[in-house]
Amino acid sequence: MSEKKDPSLWHGFKAFLMRGNVVDLAVAVVVGAAFSNIVNSVVKGLINPVVGAIGTKNLDHYSSCLSAPCKGDQGIQIFWGSVLGATLQFLITAAVVYFLMVLPMARFLARQEARRKAREGTNEVAQVTELEVLEQIRDELVAQRSGERSGR
Repeated sequence: MSEKKDPSLWHGFKAFLMRGNVVDLAVAVVVGAAFSNIVNSVVKGLINPVVGAIGTKNLDHYSSCLSAPCKGDQGIQIFWGSVLGATLQFLITAAVVYFLMVLPMARFLARQEARRKAREGTNEVAQVTELEVLEQIRDELVAQRSGERSGR
């Protein structure tokens, strides 16, 4: 016997894929990959030559030896230059993402929140003012009625 697949499973998966979060995530991955190429080019084209003015142009050539004979496969070498290059790439990427994406979005959301609060504050002030006016009208009507009764 062949089992019939549950249609709700397929519809659930389709709804998951069509959510804005998944599409946004896919776009972010594609843009991030393209952006990493730009950062790599900046590091290789600008940062490495500046560092190369001090020593070698390729950061991968910076290393230290832990044991005495460091020729070929002998000895233990630590390639700290490649770690430095990866760290620089990360810092540049993080700085650009923060200053060009996160910070402007945070400012935008803060402005939106301030506008929303201002609108709510305006409505509350108007309601309080209306309430106060109605209370004053009520008090005057009560005073008039009590004045009419005492005048008779």
